[in-house]
Amino acid sequence: MVKKHIIVTGGVLSGIGKGIVSASVGKIMKDSGINVNSLKLDPYLNVDAGTMNPNQHGEVFVTDDGYEADLDLGHYERFLGIPMKKFNNLTTGQVYKSIIEKERAGKYLGGTVQMVPHVTNEIKERIKSIDTDLLLIEVGGTVGDIEGEIFLEAIRQLSVEEGKENFMFIHVTFVPYLGVTNEFKTKPTQQSVQLLRKIGIQPDMLIIRTEKEIDQSSLEKVSLFGGVKSEYVINLPDLNNVYEVPEVIHKMGVQNLIAKKLNISITNNLNWNCPKTFKPLKIAMVGKYLGTDDAYKSILESIFLCGVKKPELLDAETLEEYDDEGVVSVLSKYDGIIIPGGFGKRGIEGKLKAIKFARENKVPILGICLGMQTMIIEFARNVMGYNGANSTEFDVDTKYPVVDMMEQQKNILQLGGTMRLGAQKTEVIKGSKLFDIYNKEIIDERHRHRYEANSDKFKEMFTTPEKNEDNKLIVGGKSDFVEEIELKDHPFFVGIQYHPEYKSKVGAPHPIFKAFTEAIINNL
Repeated sequence: MVKKHIIVTGGVLSGIGKGIVSASVGKIMKDSGINVNSLKLDPYLNVDAGTMNPNQHGEVFVTDDGYEADLDLGHYERFLGIPMKKFNNLTTGQVYKSIIEKERAGKYLGGTVQMVPHVTNEIKERIKSIDTDLLLIEVGGTVGDIEGEIFLEAIRQLSVEEGKENFMFIHVTFVPYLGVTNEFKTKPTQQSVQLLRKIGIQPDMLIIRTEKEIDQSSLEKVSLFGGVKSEYVINLPDLNNVYEVPEVIHKMGVQNLIAKKLNISITNNLNWNCPKTFKPLKIAMVGKYLGTDDAYKSILESIFLCGVKKPELLDAETLEEYDDEGVVSVLSKYDGIIIPGGFGKRGIEGKLKAIKFARENKVPILGICLGMQTMIIEFARNVMGYNGANSTEFDVDTKYPVVDMMEQQKNILQLGGTMRLGAQKTEVIKGSKLFDIYNKEIIDERHRHRYEANSDKFKEMFTTPEKNEDNKLIVGGKSDFVEEIELKDHPFFVGIQYHPEYKSKVGAPHPIFKAFTEAIINNL
């Protein structure tokens, strides 16, 4: 089969669900019998998303091979059910870095290095290097952004070189509803299509995002002025949850329209096992990045894929201001607590108060990465009596550094891409709650951290499932360091150094989250 391409662009506004649409299109084509892979093109100059602030850009998603991407790769993993790799994301920073390195090495034979052909060729080579039958390419940003123009030019060139019959352009755009005049306004979409045309790209399909279902006359207007056949103008209004999108567009026959345009044969199936009803458990996630829900996207979706209402975000900094009575007042209405990952000392004392509440009141609690580290700090202070115990990340002079920087990280000055990243093997110790969850002795989980439990210096804090000593943290998982801690005689007190949220899929939420939500139900 000749390699086919679907190019997804966005217009009018950012944040209209282009990534969800792309992942959903990939899913319906994959289930229709086509070998699918994806490529996210990000116009920013960062080499990867590793140093980006979650408050501005959302979570950093980590792949098995240790690449730090933005959250759209998480959508692709959850929807397509296949692990993403470093090659599934290309940033402008990577492109320029590669070109400059080649230029310094004399690879351009003394020629003047230019946007065309050198930058466009670099982009085209990455696209051509991905071996699949159907490559779904999502162009980040909004059409008209100066940053994304070179990507669109490269794709335009490639569609000419490899045959326009092997390319399909889908433009996702927004049509606002004006309540004052009681009508949908299509002009922004018309102008967005015109911008694409000026670049040399004529969209083959328009997916019209609206807050509610649009009228037929507005769709016909979009079809006429956009130069797109009416059957290829698809309305996708807001839905109750994003996991309904593959089923909705499949029922509309989008897969058949794609197959017709690209001249491919499909089986027209959809195997989609997303939850339809959600248990109304009240879970608090005590975090510090509250600028956007996307900062903890994969954790929220992991709980949701367990068929449970998404957690509520609580501000760890606000909890710092409460006394014990105030903390009890705030947290006692929740059935479970999650302490997510993060960096820096802001909000740490609030997290510690939430952990103390959960430990003393037998409320199920799950700590992830920094969450596990703060569970160790809280235990050291309030059970072991190590007054002022801390992580050296927050207090380099602490008398009790129960969490410390990993030895191999201590001489690293560069911050980007230098943490312990990606899939790492972990031994699961028999007799632990962790073993009950996985039912196997070796697991592969994704990591993203610089600090670890200082278990060698503070051996007296830790025990094993076999010894099962009172008033100690049970180590249920280990590699070169502590990977998991838990408490006996508690419904669910589990901290893990790795990030299970990155491996949740539709129909297959990570077993850690399944065990956590089941523990909450059993504890009610």
